[in-house]
Amino acid sequence: MFCSAKPPGSVSPARRQIREVKETKITINCVTFPLPGGSPEQQLLKPNEWSYCDYFWTDKKDPQGTTSVAGFEVLLQKQLKGKQMQKEMSEFIHERIKIEEEYAKNLSKLSLSPLAAQDEGTLGEAWTQLKKSLHDEAEVHLKFSNKLHSEVEKPLLTFRCDNFKKDLKKYDHHIADLRKQLASRYASVEKVWSLT
Repeated sequence: MFCSAKPPGSVSPARRQIREVKETKITINCVTFPLPGGSPEQQLLKPNEWSYCDYFWTDKKDPQGTTSVAGFEVLLQKQLKGKQMQKEMSEFIHERIKIEEEYAKNLSKLSLSPLAAQDEGTLGEAWTQLKKSLHDEAEVHLKFSNKLHSEVEKPLLTFRCDNFKKDLKKYDHHIADLRKQLASRYASVEKVWSLT
């Protein structure tokens, strides 16, 4: 058994390779940024400083490494997933409200049943207390369903619908302005070309 003596400070080839991979990225505040020159897909706008526009909008390769996914597509997919999640959340809350209302209705119905209403003595008192507690529990579940509706479902639906409609109107107006600018510039270019 021979031990190969390595000079102090030497690094094995496997560790050297890992170190080389790590040197292409840097992490600041739990956000990983590529080092300048480490991302050949897109030229940096501000190469000497850490810039959100450079490091967020960098095109990223898909998992197969065949095509690039633009930063805008990442944002768009995130926004669409958020809309879908809001829709699923509102449906979930709506179902929970229906379940709570149905449960409250059934508890209330059970508390009003005439079973053992004539019993006297300690069993009659216990039975009356049981029915009263069922009625109270039904009220609690009904209040909870009303709170869910007024404080969770309604604001969620309002946020989803209002923001979408406001944003749609705002962007439609902005896009219409841009189209007018494009048409006027196109007409100007056509006019210049017709003069030459």
